[in-house]
Amino acid sequence: MSDIQHHHDDEHEHEHEHGPLAELVTLRDWLRYAVTRFNRAGLFFGHGCSDAYDEAVWLLLHTLALPLDRLEPFLDACITGEEREVLLAVIERRTEERVPAAYITGEAWLGDFRFHVDERVIVPRSFFAELLEDGFAPWIEEPDAVGDVLDLCTGSGCLAILMAHAFPNAEVVGADLSDDALDVARRNVSDYHLEDRIDLVKSDVFSGLGGRTFDLIISNPPYVTDEAMAALPAEYLHEPRMALAAGEDGLDVVRRLLAEAKRFLNPGGILAVEVGHNRSLVEQAFPDLPMVWLSARGGDDMVFVLRAEELHGAH
Repeated sequence: MSDIQHHHDDEHEHEHEHGPLAELVTLRDWLRYAVTRFNRAGLFFGHGCSDAYDEAVWLLLHTLALPLDRLEPFLDACITGEEREVLLAVIERRTEERVPAAYITGEAWLGDFRFHVDERVIVPRSFFAELLEDGFAPWIEEPDAVGDVLDLCTGSGCLAILMAHAFPNAEVVGADLSDDALDVARRNVSDYHLEDRIDLVKSDVFSGLGGRTFDLIISNPPYVTDEAMAALPAEYLHEPRMALAAGEDGLDVVRRLLAEAKRFLNPGGILAVEVGHNRSLVEQAFPDLPMVWLSARGGDDMVFVLRAEELHGAH
């Protein structure tokens, strides 16, 4: 058979191909397909995006190495055959394996800050990101005057990095029990050239901090109850269990925080802890502590604040 005949046969076969690789041509086509796949699969969006559309845009633009804030100019651009295979693989991994998009892209965003993430750390998501935008006002009156701050359970180091930006003259400590998490945090601290200002420490709650004291301690600790762990969407099962699970009532780590924090706070120092939807559990466990619960755009009553002098009643 001649080469010409081979060529005609290949063309003939291609004409009758079906499916995404043959039929989806432009980025607009692939975006529509991804949103449909994500919605039909009933995916859960709790790792940076709020819906199938935003997540599809992020995954597709990242995979194609396009700017994440410029979808419009590229919508009618044709996708090459090689690129289509990669896009399909990404969509299938997100849909079939329920892998969070942040692990697929290797990045997560808090506001304008980008962080490297992988499955050694939970995907960054914290109300502290918003609260630190204003230097933790009104609790901190002069951000420039803050000297020492601690991010307890730092994970990927994201909040420690945000603290370094919010408090330009502060020495920052990021503490975590996980060696894996600290490896990821070191990469992020290096990416932001903050090695001289952020000290990463292995610590089981306060155990590794010696006699250091702080003006502000923030913590987004494990706080998921046993019942909630059993009901988590599949996406969360890709995250390190030790960063989520916190016993029957979700307060295993919070109890230790409240019992020990006073020793590590300077006079007038502030402790702020994020506990998700567990406000009622916290208040039942610590009825004598005058906690103030904060409001944020993403939700209210997820973070409580106490001053050092108010912590004497912690058990």
